[in-house]
Amino acid sequence: MKRLVPEFNFSAEQLNTVKKLAQECGLLEDTVKILYGRGVDNKDKILNFIHPSRAHFISPFKMSGMKEAVELLTRARDEEWAVAVYGDYDADGVCAATIMCNALKDFGIEPAVFIPERRDGYGLSEGAIDAIFDEFFPQLFITVDCGISCAEEVEYIKEQGAEVIVTDHHELPDNIPDCICINPKFNDGYIYDNLCGAGVALKVACALNGDSALKYLDFAAIATVADSVPLTGENRDIVYEGLKLINDKPRSCYAQFLTKTDTAVSSQTLAFTIAPRINAAGRMGDAKAALTLFNSTDENAIFDLSAKLSAYNLERQKCCDELYLSAKQKLKSRGAYGKVIMLWDESWNSGFVGIVAARLAEEYARPAMLFVRNGDMLKGSARSVENVNIFEALKSCENLIAEFGGHAQAAGVNIRVEDFEKLESALNNYLSANYTAEDFEHTLYISGTLKSDYSARFAKELEMLEPFGVGNRRPMFVTEEGASDVRPVKPLSPHLSLKNSKIELMYFGGAKYAYLLASKAPKKYVFEYNISKFRGKEYVKGFIRDVVCERDAGAYAEDEIAVNNILTLACEKVDCETTYKTREEIDELALENSGYGTVFISNDYKTLSQYKSLESLPVCLFAPFASNLADMIIISPRADIDLSGYKRVIYLDEPIGGVRIASLAKKQVLICSDICGYNFIKDIKAEREALLKIFAACAGTPETEGADSGFVALKNNFGVSPVQAAFALEVFRQLSLLSFADGKLNIFRGIKTELTNSELYNLVCGAK
Repeated sequence: MKRLVPEFNFSAEQLNTVKKLAQECGLLEDTVKILYGRGVDNKDKILNFIHPSRAHFISPFKMSGMKEAVELLTRARDEEWAVAVYGDYDADGVCAATIMCNALKDFGIEPAVFIPERRDGYGLSEGAIDAIFDEFFPQLFITVDCGISCAEEVEYIKEQGAEVIVTDHHELPDNIPDCICINPKFNDGYIYDNLCGAGVALKVACALNGDSALKYLDFAAIATVADSVPLTGENRDIVYEGLKLINDKPRSCYAQFLTKTDTAVSSQTLAFTIAPRINAAGRMGDAKAALTLFNSTDENAIFDLSAKLSAYNLERQKCCDELYLSAKQKLKSRGAYGKVIMLWDESWNSGFVGIVAARLAEEYARPAMLFVRNGDMLKGSARSVENVNIFEALKSCENLIAEFGGHAQAAGVNIRVEDFEKLESALNNYLSANYTAEDFEHTLYISGTLKSDYSARFAKELEMLEPFGVGNRRPMFVTEEGASDVRPVKPLSPHLSLKNSKIELMYFGGAKYAYLLASKAPKKYVFEYNISKFRGKEYVKGFIRDVVCERDAGAYAEDEIAVNNILTLACEKVDCETTYKTREEIDELALENSGYGTVFISNDYKTLSQYKSLESLPVCLFAPFASNLADMIIISPRADIDLSGYKRVIYLDEPIGGVRIASLAKKQVLICSDICGYNFIKDIKAEREALLKIFAACAGTPETEGADSGFVALKNNFGVSPVQAAFALEVFRQLSLLSFADGKLNIFRGIKTELTNSELYNLVCGAK
């Protein structure tokens, strides 16, 4: 489920400090709380943070190896050495190679630049070195974004007669290459250790050419965001200054990727628009195309290469979607009921398994590992969730792994096919023993609660915390609400607009939760402040990111539950295999749940009081609040929700007219035969006269709005209860006496029919 965690808690003394800092910095206390809670805890830090600038850049010569590198490069220039630059196939590697190449040209050196393809593997290899020396015999070999873990390969280069400079940003191994090494991870005078590969290349460029090298800040900004290094400290200054360059005058080599809108390019633009296209070239086996694009000055070539990278990105998206669907199909057949998801297939592309593993890890809130089979070996990528260190988990099972490497959130893993199930079992055991259930929940970090004294000033101050990204997440807030005025942004739209007395809210893709949002059930909206601009004016809105309810929310939504039950009852009956059990038998089965794969369904909130064994399970209204297949209870599920991934479906009370949730077709469903789940029909009047009065009331209410019978019944007073109105409207709909189009109720007069032609009418009459 979803867990809300306060991002910070302050003592009285800390709150006094926050108040003082707010006064000194001219900011609201709520803004300073966020900064203080993130370690920006004095006046100088705060002012530097809200005013990022190149003025904060650290001297490159504080980095060990920099002075020696400049001296060697000066000699190489003066003696006209042949110089090779070797990078990596991802966005950071391409940007780093671009910066280094151009900085060397500015310095007076004409280098040859080499980028490996993904199929050749990451980093240096003897094969790659041989190929370079066969084509171009360098006297100086410079690495960017790689090399710090390649001590043996560096020795091999030196044996060919070349000097070596390694520039990298990855973690330091035990065996450091015996050459000039520049890496912010060294314990030296350089106080910031989170630069990406392009950030390190930029530092070399500044050491060679001074401030004139800052014209390459745009490439460094793209790489910093693309490589998911923390957007704090000097990285924040790099991205801020790089974005200024991009917004002032974007280079032709990436301008084709930007849409012509009124909004400025942001870190999100870099992450979701530019970076994917650069990475797509490497994933499609043509990393050199990205490097050529970034170093081209011919406008025709730039146009063609930009189009090629965009096409690669579309193809990459298609391949990833296909691989994702393939993985989901495998999960449906084998289930996702353990603490780790592991899948393999011979047809998958190894360039995409990491992307899909990350998507599955996010969706299922647990580590995911996807492998591609090659003979007797499986080559794969692992991705994890925030609270689970997948590297340590793999290390605990290294006797079953041929090769692995990585960090807490991601790893590359090679195993033998025969060890697949053994590794899966070992990882499940390790994760179960070393982590709690909370570690596998979707966690939402909350920066504050919306107050009645909300102001536009606060929203503007939050903009000063940009750029957001890794290490500087966009703040999220909570507002506690009851019933909301819910409207689709336009007819049949899946996006909703919600209005209340505090702030206007938007919920993209929130239509599936519309009944919950409109209900009186107490709930928390998790949202982000956003400032929208329209026709020259600014408007503050909240963008809802999630909705969380307490377990007892169903007690406040009896009308909405009854109405939704009517809508579900009006849907087609599903062909599934049903088995009836007593309440005691259901209680015993409930005790056997393993944490994943069981969904309990109840048509009446009051039913839950009869099942003591389920008191610890989360309760959802109308639709599951998470898609990770965690055990849960759903009260009055909508007929169109997806429960196909669950291995056990148990009705806690008996539904009228059988199962009507489409995704349960062909599944085995257990139903409690001791408890009635259709008490909601007991007060419904099915007499012709009662229904005719409601039809007349509908016909006499012009321009009745509503996407379906439920919303019309809940929003309009026809002189009857909402469940009575919903029943009548659904009967009329089945009889083709009315319809819903463009969000409005449409009445059709003069049609002659019999009430018994409605299946819903017959079901309710037969059950009363």
